[in-house]
Amino acid sequence: MIEIVVVVLGAVGAGWLLRRKHRARTAAGPVPGIPCMVRIPAGEGRWRAGRVYAEEGVARWVPERGEAVVLPGGRATGVRVPSVKEGISINPGSRIVTCAYDGGGSIEIAVMPLDVRELLEAVPQAEDTA
Repeated sequence: MIEIVVVVLGAVGAGWLLRRKHRARTAAGPVPGIPCMVRIPAGEGRWRAGRVYAEEGVARWVPERGEAVVLPGGRATGVRVPSVKEGISINPGSRIVTCAYDGGGSIEIAVMPLDVRELLEAVPQAEDTA
């Protein structure tokens, strides 16, 4: 009988803490930027979490840890679904936008499907030169 009371009190306490944390998050309001996972350079390295911001016509990626990466002259060169291997590291329902920027650099940005349009507004698609 005592074990049941302890388990019930533990569940009530955990529920109270989770509810409190949820209320704090919703009271803070929406966080600006587009949540994403990024791999620099494209096709190499590991995926890192962060947010893409588009301010004053220049896109930049701000990782959760580390320095911001400005994407001068950034342009999207392709959109694809993640491979099975990539789906292990990132959300398999996401879309990967490959981008090139001035200076010959490349970056892959994985975002959820509902955020693709907003990302393509921040990093416009490259013109076809064919």
